[in-house]
Amino acid sequence: MERESLGAVIARLRKEKGMTQLELAERMGVTDKAVSKWERDLSYPDTASFPRLASELGVSVDELMGNITENRKDSDSVRQIADTALKAVALAMGIATAVLSFMGNLPEKDGLSMLGIGLTCIAIHGFVFKREK
Repeated sequence: MERESLGAVIARLRKEKGMTQLELAERMGVTDKAVSKWERDLSYPDTASFPRLASELGVSVDELMGNITENRKDSDSVRQIADTALKAVALAMGIATAVLSFMGNLPEKDGLSMLGIGLTCIAIHGFVFKREK
């Protein structure tokens, strides 16, 4: 079986059961708009409701979750934000340390702490993002 998004799995199973979005929504205690968002991968059911959702769709939780794919678009966006944030914090700490030191407004202990934060961000970035290549 080809892998599907969670929304596609919910829609497929709901249709196989002959249910409308409104019927599934009523059984789950949510609105039909919520079910529509689930099926379009715009939002997801609360994790505590997965057993009930699986039951209403006539499958086990393992079957419900077994063939889903990761939403690459969301995952890639989070990775890009994390990548940029780690680089930005490291750069900001270095620049702030240099400028404040030049102005004579930075105690040595604070400067070392700021540089430590920057170096930690660089190390985390290297560990997380360089390992993947």
